[in-house]
Order: sequence, then structure tokens, then C-alpha cells
Amino acid sequence: MTERRLRTREEIPARDKWAIGDLYENDELWEADFARLKREIGALGGYAGRLGESAETLLAVRRLSDRLDMLAEKVYVYANQRLHENTDNGVYQNLASRAQGMMVELSEASAFVEPEIMSLPEGTVERFLAENEELAAYRQYFENMMRQREHVLPKEQERLLALTGEMAEGPRDIFSMFNNADARFPDITGEDGRPAEVTHGRFQELLQSRDRRVRQEAFRSVYGLYGGFRNTLAATYRANVRQEAFYAKVRGYRSDLEMALEASRIPTSVYDNLIGAVREALPLLHRYAALRKKLLGVEELHMYDLYVPMTDAPQEKIPFEQAKEMVLEGLKPMGDEYLGLLKDGFENGWIDVYENQGKRSGAYSWGAYGTHPYVLLNYQGNLNDVFTLAHEMGHALHSWYSDEHQPYVYAGYKIFVAEVASTCNEALLIRHLIGKAEDPKQRAYLINYFLEQFRTTLYRQTMFAEFEKIAHGLQEAGETLTAERLCSVYYGLNRDYFGEQVCVDREIEMEWARIPHFYTPFYVYQYATGFSAAIALSGRILEKGAPAVEDYKRFLKGGSSAYPLELLRMAGVDMEQREPVEDALRIFGAYLDEMEGLTGA
Repeated sequence: MTERRLRTREEIPARDKWAIGDLYENDELWEADFARLKREIGALGGYAGRLGESAETLLAVRRLSDRLDMLAEKVYVYANQRLHENTDNGVYQNLASRAQGMMVELSEASAFVEPEIMSLPEGTVERFLAENEELAAYRQYFENMMRQREHVLPKEQERLLALTGEMAEGPRDIFSMFNNADARFPDITGEDGRPAEVTHGRFQELLQSRDRRVRQEAFRSVYGLYGGFRNTLAATYRANVRQEAFYAKVRGYRSDLEMALEASRIPTSVYDNLIGAVREALPLLHRYAALRKKLLGVEELHMYDLYVPMTDAPQEKIPFEQAKEMVLEGLKPMGDEYLGLLKDGFENGWIDVYENQGKRSGAYSWGAYGTHPYVLLNYQGNLNDVFTLAHEMGHALHSWYSDEHQPYVYAGYKIFVAEVASTCNEALLIRHLIGKAEDPKQRAYLINYFLEQFRTTLYRQTMFAEFEKIAHGLQEAGETLTAERLCSVYYGLNRDYFGEQVCVDREIEMEWARIPHFYTPFYVYQYATGFSAAIALSGRILEKGAPAVEDYKRFLKGGSSAYPLELLRMAGVDMEQREPVEDALRIFGAYLDEMEGLTGA
């Protein structure tokens, strides 16, 4: 059999490429906007020291910032999306580099704005908002800024803190260099008996191998390497936790957890409720582990057995046209307007469908305000790719609704809600496919797919969140985060979460050392809360129909015009309560019941 040759970009039909010309018809128009942006950035400096003059001056600088940010976003997105079409293209490597430099220049030019606003005498901004109706459109923006005022230090101290910023990036930079540049995992023997390279990208694939020896060797290759650097990695992570604790203390927060959540006005009770609800539902995960053990037919279920499929995947290829029909059918509960937008995206150049030589890997949704969203795929024709299409179009339509109904300042939505729309689409699609599956094997495969989403997102990310809370709490209590202490905490969590049905291999105690998100403290919990919210919203849509859809669209239209918890309440989900997480876990339990019945477990 000859190896399949990837097509060049030029060999991909135009109908299967995104309509990049909707951003700029050609590079010359991009160059014109780039030059205009470079000329106009200097105008920001004329407002430095003047923001307290009048409401009109404050409005002028805010509008100028919006206009420059919108133009810079368009310039940046075009250059990078052209580069992603073929990362070997030197022309767009150059454009992307220039666009990145311009973004840095704009950031530096506007850096004075927020500190100067927050240094104005108390009541000044509120008075300006009352005086000028047009400025009042920015009320949420200013209120979000001013509510954090108590944590802003005097000007000279803020200057000193700003100077520490580059030092504070040290732990993250060191970990990134180790993880991405220096870490070289030992080769293993592949399924074909020949040496197989183990990389970050291939690790998940190797853990899904049907050959248990391959899974075990890959597992030991990766964690053996991290174990060999356990003290260095512990010192690096400890430094990151310490710098976060330092900033929280000097800014007057009660903890670094509170500081991390305050930016989106999330109370720490949301974090605690998530861990509490998942902890109470660990018996369900233990049952799932027992089911996996039985279906794999192993005497002991090891940590390297957790990712191999329990059921055989469908082998038939799904053409992209069929994938689009599957997504449209699965999302029918969303109503005609939503389906019409999906069709518009499918038919009018939102999506770059197939892999080609040099194309960026993976999938994403992106775009610039004022232009429709774009979706990059590398469609191969398997069922996972169909879910990826639904997922990324969820992001795209969230962006479309937000951009269409909000001014630029509120169009971008917060990370806390970023995965809700995408996961809601997936949940509607999987429940539709399960509902229509008549073949027991097909139904079992689909249910297993859904159960794995719960395990890897709701349970796993919550375990990560609990590890972070414990580690940062130990630091705040004055305990040194040694490698032994971190490994002990992490190993204990794995034993708690997986229970007696899983042989918790000692090597897993080093998994904390390979999670890049731990260097952005208290980030990962949002995957679990977003997943829970999406499961709750999809269930509400299926149960209540059109009224629930209208509530959901209010959320999609909201952007960041309100705080994330308020936006989700508009859609009918209150994430300050435990119910959404508990409801999601009940759904996990119901599908687990069915899976056990289908497989005779």
C-alpha cells in the first residue's frame, strides 16, 4: 500500500476553503490597514494625563481604543489565518510576525489608560457616566474596572509591580522550555515491533492502542522522564505558586484563588461547590471503572488502560456533506434561526475543511469583529470529526450572536463561558444520535463516547482543580511544596477518584508535572463548570423547547455585557448553586445504567 500524499493548498477545491477574502480581498488591502494602524497608534499618547478632564475626553479615548483594537484584530487574524493555511509560507510568516509586533506596540501605547482611570478621584467616573449618555454605554466596562479598585496600589507601587512582571513569567517560561524543547521521551516498541517515537502529540494515541504492552510502555516512558526531573519540576511549580501568592497578598486578596476568580466576578463558592458535588458522585466513577475493567477483560485495570476504547468504533467514513446533515439534524431543537445560521456557515465560506500540506493541525473557531466567524478543521471523516464540527460551530455561532448584538467593547466573552455553546452543541448531537441508534453496538459506542466526555472533562478537570486548591493552600499555610509532598497529594487524589477498581500505578504521581494549565492557576475548573452548564442547558432545551432556546440565545447574544454568572442565569442555569453539576452527574449515572444494561455488566 502506498502512503497517501497530502494535497497542496492549491489542490483543495475553493468550496472546501474558508472565504478569507471576506477579511481582506488581497494582501495589498491588508498592507494599507497595517500602515494606517501604525500611523494612528500614536494618537493614543495625546490623551495621557488628560482622562480626568471631562466625560467627552474619556469617551474619545475609549472610542479611539475600540477603533484601533478592532483594526488590529482584523490585521492580526488575517495574517495568522493565512499562515495557518500553510505554515511553511514565508510571506505569511512575515505578515504574522509583523502583526504580532503591532499588537505589542498597541498594547504598550494604551497601557496608561486603565491605571489612569483607576487613579482618578473617587466619584469622577460615576459623574462622567451621569453627564454623558454616550459614555454610559461603557458603564459595564467601567464598573468592572472600578470594582477592583481596592486592589490597585498607589502609582509608584504599581510601577514596581509592573517591573516584576517579566520575572514572574520565569517559572512558566522554564517549564515551557523543559516541556516543549528539552523533554525527550524514550522510544518504545510499537504495535508492529519496530521502534516508535513517544511525543506529547502521540502520547494520547499510544494510550488508545489495542496492544496493552504499547500502552504500558508509553505510560512508563512519559512518566519515567518526568520522575527523573521531579525535584527540578517541583521547584519550578513551587516558584509559580509562590509568585501568585505574592501578588494576591500585596493586592489585598484573601487568597490567590479569590484573586484568580475575581476578574470574572466568580465567588470562590462556585469552585468549592464543583469539588463538593463531584466528590459526592465518585461512586459513579468507581462503577464506570468497574465497567471498563470488565469490558476490557483485564484482571487489573491500570492507569494506562483508561483511554483505550471499551467498544469498537464504527469503521465507515462519513463524507463531509453527510457530517453537515448529521449536525443540522442533531441541532433541530435549536430552531429555524439557529439552523439557518449553521447552513449559512456551511455554505458561505466559514469553514476550512480538509488537511493540506503545511496546514495548522487541530481545529478552532476564530475571526474578527465585523466579519463572520471562521472555523479551521482537518476533517478525516470519522465520528469524532463530526463532533468537532458541531463543537467548533457552537463557538462560531456564539461569536456571531455576540458580535451581532454587542458593541465591540462587550463582544468578547469570558473564559468561564467560552466552552458552553460548543459543548451544548455536542450534547444535543450525541443525545440525538443515541436516541436514533438501533444497533446495540452502535448505541454502546455512542454512550461510551458520551461517558468519556464526563470522565475526562467533569471528573478529571475537577480533580485537577482540587489538586491546585490543595497545593496553593499548602503554600499559604507555610508548607514547602516538595516533590514528595506534591506527588503524595496527587497520588492520593487519583486513588480517591478512581477507587479500588483501578490499580493506581505509582508513576501517575508525576502527572501534575506535565499539566501546562497549572501554570495559569485556577483555570482548569472552568472546563468542568462549562461542561456542567452545557449539559444542563441542552437538557433544558430538549425538555422545554422554544422558550428555553430563546433564553439560551439571550446568553449567546450577551457577550461580556454582563458577568458570566448573570449571563448563564439568563439562559436558565445558576452556577452559584450545586444543582447544574449534580444534574449533569445524574445524566452520567443514567447513561452508565444503560451502558451496563447493553453490555450485560
